[in-house]
Parts: sequence; C-alpha cells; structure tokens
Amino acid sequence: MDRVIYTAMSGASQTLNQQSITSHNLANVSTVGFRAQLVAMKAVPIVGSSMQTRTLVAATTPTYDSTMGAFNYTGQNLDVALSQDDWLAVQLPDGSEGYTRNGAIQIDEEGTLNINGYPLLGDNGVLTVPQNSQVTVSADGTLSTLGAGDMPTTIAQGGKIKKVHLERNEIVRGDDGFFHATEATINNRGAVLEDNPNAKLMSGVLEGSNVNPVTAMVDLISHARQFEMQMKQISTADENAQRANQILSLT
Repeated sequence: MDRVIYTAMSGASQTLNQQSITSHNLANVSTVGFRAQLVAMKAVPIVGSSMQTRTLVAATTPTYDSTMGAFNYTGQNLDVALSQDDWLAVQLPDGSEGYTRNGAIQIDEEGTLNINGYPLLGDNGVLTVPQNSQVTVSADGTLSTLGAGDMPTTIAQGGKIKKVHLERNEIVRGDDGFFHATEATINNRGAVLEDNPNAKLMSGVLEGSNVNPVTAMVDLISHARQFEMQMKQISTADENAQRANQILSLT
C-alpha cells in the first residue's frame, strides 16, 4: 500500500512544480523576447541497498520553446528583433556572457548601451556611444551615431552589435533571466562566442513573448485536475489501509 501512496505523493508534488512553471510562463506573456519553459515528466526508480522498491516521478525542464514570438513595431531606433536562433550578448557582473532575445536597448547617462541594466556587447567589447547622440542600427548590427547639432554628413560608426547563433541544445536558462552557454558549448566554442555575420537585425521592432495565454490557462486547469486526482488516490489508499487493519484486528 505504501507504494501507491508514495507514487501518488510524488505525482502530486511534481504536478505542483508543473503548475509553478506554467504560472511563471503566464506571468511573462508580455515580456519582450521571453521563451516559454517546457516541462517533461520522467520516471525515477528508487534504488535501495538490495533491490529497487518503487518508481517515483519527477518533473524536469529540459529545454524551452524556441518558436518565434509575434513582432511588435515600435518605431524606436534602438528596438531590434533578431532572426531565428540568434541572440544578443550582454556582459554579466562576473565578466561572462549572457544571451537574450530582448532587443529593447537603452543608453545610460555614460553612453553605454544596455539591456535591463546589463552592458550590451559588440565586436570589440561593451558598446558605447557619445552622449546625447542620435543612434541608428543597420541590418548587420552596425551602429551609426550623429551628435547633437552635427550635420548629417558627420555620421560616424559606433561599433557593431554582437549576434551569436545558438541552437536550442547549446544554451540553458539561468536564474538571472538570461540564457547561458552549456559546458559542452563552452568546451567546443570557447567562453567568448563568435559573432554570426549572417544574422540580421530589424530596427524599430521588438519580438514579443512566445507564450500562448490560452494554452497556458488550459494547462493550469489540467494541472489542478491532475493534483486532485493524485490526492484522491492517496485518500483511497489510506482508506484501504484502514479497512485492512480492521479486518486484521478481527482475526
């Protein structure tokens, strides 16, 4: 009887984890460039000192949904969208690279380009432009700057945005909101990944989240029903155990 209880208990616990992940996806339905997290269930045998006694279930997040989100036209020069499987690179506090599809680029008071406060990387490190300058982005990521009050003929090049091509199995989601290269990717390509010259940027456009709110709500309802089913199984197993004890006490 304990096998039924433990199996149902593990199923209920992992269903709650599924519900948490789905809720997280739903909360980011309006987040620029967000990639929905996928959940998979796997069987985990419990190995004892003598033999396997039972098999539980565990929820894993092996990958993410790589489908493109809808494009939203903003008209802002520093809003960019990327082609499929290409990523913008930012510098993290420890000096490593993080990758994002969020193309909402900002310029701070020192002229540093950043995404959510993290410096944006270019072909030669962190990208900076003159303060109070007008910045435009070409399809290959080249920045053109025009100082305040300057003639249009004085447009200068301000660097080139780094665009990294990464397949779905080459990156993992981090707790900081960015994606990171896997250890295998770093071993094969190095800690600093190269720019993809074939990648194209679209200026004045932001890619939205690829989370479907209707599907996410249906999944939440399904998770709630699964949890109720697992709890009912635990209750049934407990009732059967109590009745078995009553029969044994009579004999």
